[in-house]
Amino acid sequence: MKRTVIRQALACREFNSTLTVAGWVRTRRDSKGGFSFIELNDGSCFKNLQIVAPAELENYATEITKLHPGASISVTGKIIESPGKGQTVELHADKIKVLGFCDPMKYPLGKSRISFERLREVAHLRPRTNSFGAVMRIRNTLAYATHQFFQERGFYYFNAPIITASDCEGAGEMFQVTTLDMKNPPLDPETNKIDYTKDFFGKQANLTVSGQLEAETYACALGSVYTFGPTFRAENSNTTRHLSEFWMIEPEIAFADLQDDADLAEDYLRFMIQKVVANCHEDLEFFDQRIKKGLLDNLTRLSTAKFTRISYTEAIKILEEHAAEFEFKPYWGADLQSEHERFLAEKVFNGPVIVMNYPKEIKAFYMRMNDDNKTVAAMDVLLPQVGEIIGGSQREERLDRLEEKIIESGMKPEDYWWYCDLRRFGSVPHAGFGLGFERMVRFCTGMNNIRDVIPYPRAPQSAEF
Repeated sequence: MKRTVIRQALACREFNSTLTVAGWVRTRRDSKGGFSFIELNDGSCFKNLQIVAPAELENYATEITKLHPGASISVTGKIIESPGKGQTVELHADKIKVLGFCDPMKYPLGKSRISFERLREVAHLRPRTNSFGAVMRIRNTLAYATHQFFQERGFYYFNAPIITASDCEGAGEMFQVTTLDMKNPPLDPETNKIDYTKDFFGKQANLTVSGQLEAETYACALGSVYTFGPTFRAENSNTTRHLSEFWMIEPEIAFADLQDDADLAEDYLRFMIQKVVANCHEDLEFFDQRIKKGLLDNLTRLSTAKFTRISYTEAIKILEEHAAEFEFKPYWGADLQSEHERFLAEKVFNGPVIVMNYPKEIKAFYMRMNDDNKTVAAMDVLLPQVGEIIGGSQREERLDRLEEKIIESGMKPEDYWWYCDLRRFGSVPHAGFGLGFERMVRFCTGMNNIRDVIPYPRAPQSAEF
């Protein structure tokens, strides 16, 4: 079928030209003048194309009048300037072919509004709704903008392994990958623990929580790389901000320090927001009207906003002055909570904030120790309405310091021998960050629950489809 997508049909001004379109029926209504008006959508844009189907069509009585929301059709006809309100063009059908009927008594996406909770139960159909079609178009724009941003700056796209034997974060919240019969696993006779030498990989393996460590190895050979792939956290957290499977963007840059890292993060966020505002205006207008008032203005403002940079110590001092406003009282040495992050971005600075140089005790083993021996060269980028959107750091390039931190974290340097080799053979200063892609999609759409910005959410007690 050679068809014109509806996005292009709506922009067509060659009136009386013949086009073929195809899509799913959103609504059908009959007029007294012997016509049916069909609202057709194919997912290429937010708006529908109005199809005018005359009663003279040979299958009008037998098929056209039996079309209900969800049915699929192809239409060939002439594009004309629409005399009605709400659309600039419409298609007068010469031929309509029904590709698939839809039973209105069984189709879960009727005319009435459906809650997002209910739509998660029919996640295979929810992209046909206005909300989720718009989410996925914005998600696509952000993904394309990510590749465009890094490719234009000379980064190489690096595919990090999904199965790994290392824990980047050291938190142990990893999904295990095994072929052993866990009802009757082989045991080590000396320790009486599971003998993973008998497993598929000969050792305990897990789904990755981050591609960072592996990306560092390629950055220390190619200069600048970035990952964009799935990561996994076995964290039993049922919140609107957490997923068990999500996508991460993780750039790594050699010959760079924390300031370079912050510059890159700032440029990247601004670039993505600019692309969404420029290319997804109709979808953003929908979210602005239906989901989060002021979203479009907020994104437009942030597309050129200045990022304020402060130290963690400065941030704590500000927060302590307003301690009465928080459920969790801020103090030096404590990690910032979401309420703290949003307060800084929304109430104090009214814009993006980069908090730098955190206490070493609350950050990962690979972050570079500062000269004060109390803080590490780490940063978090905070946005209004969201809080933390990016976490990054300068990596520890000194072998002795890195091995000390690995031991302090309860791990063994020999398990990270290959990672330590980067410090043995031509060590260089390098830095990077991670952005949870779904958090960025959530920010740009105003959607409340992160499970509604990924096609099939994976969360505790939820692995449907």
